[in-house]
Amino acid sequence: MDRVDLKRQLKEFYNSSSQEVEFVDVPAMNFLMVDGKGNPNNSPDYRAAIEALFSVSYTLKFMVKKEKSIDYGVMPLEGLWWVEDMTKFNPENKDDWLWTAMIMQPNFAKAEDVKATIVQVKKKKDLPKIDKLRFESFNEGKAAQILHIGPYSAEGANIAKIHDFIQNKGYILSGKHHEIYLNNPGKTAPEKLKTIIRQPMK
Repeated sequence: MDRVDLKRQLKEFYNSSSQEVEFVDVPAMNFLMVDGKGNPNNSPDYRAAIEALFSVSYTLKFMVKKEKSIDYGVMPLEGLWWVEDMTKFNPENKDDWLWTAMIMQPNFAKAEDVKATIVQVKKKKDLPKIDKLRFESFNEGKAAQILHIGPYSAEGANIAKIHDFIQNKGYILSGKHHEIYLNNPGKTAPEKLKTIIRQPMK
C-alpha cells in the first residue's frame, strides 16, 4: 500500500505565511467542482454542494485505496468567489455572490474513477447537488496568497494587503478570489480558523 501525502507534496500551495504575502505559480490540478450563487452562511445550495463534494471525495478515496492500493488524505474545501461586475463586489453583501465550491483530487484518480464513485454514492444517498458535480482541470497560474487566521468576516485587511502587493509589484488582478479552508468551521473556534486567501494576477 502506497501512502501519498498530498499536502506535503503541494506544500507551497496549501501552506502560507500569515505575515507576508507570497507569490505562487499554481500548476493545473484536477478538482471536483459545484457552482452556485448566494450567501454561503445561509444558502441551502452551498451546504448541499459541500455535502456532495465531501461524500464523493471520501468515497473516491476509499475506492482508490481498494482498487489501486494508494492511500491519501482528502484535501480541504476550497472556494472561488466573485460577482458579475467585480467593480460592485461588496464583502458585506454576500447574497449576490457567485461561487464555485471545490476539492482538489490526486492525479491518479481518473475521470472514470469519479464517474464510478458518483454512481456508487447515488445508490446510498440522496444528494441534491450530486448531478451538478463536475470533474475538471483548473489552471490558476501566477497568484499571490497569504494565510488568514481568524473569522472569515475579518478577512478584509488581508484581502486588501494582497491586492496592494500585486499592484505595487506592477501586476493587475486577474481571475477569481480564491479561498482554501484548512480547518472545519463547525469544529474550530472563529479566532483559530485558518484560511489561505489567494488572488490570481497577470
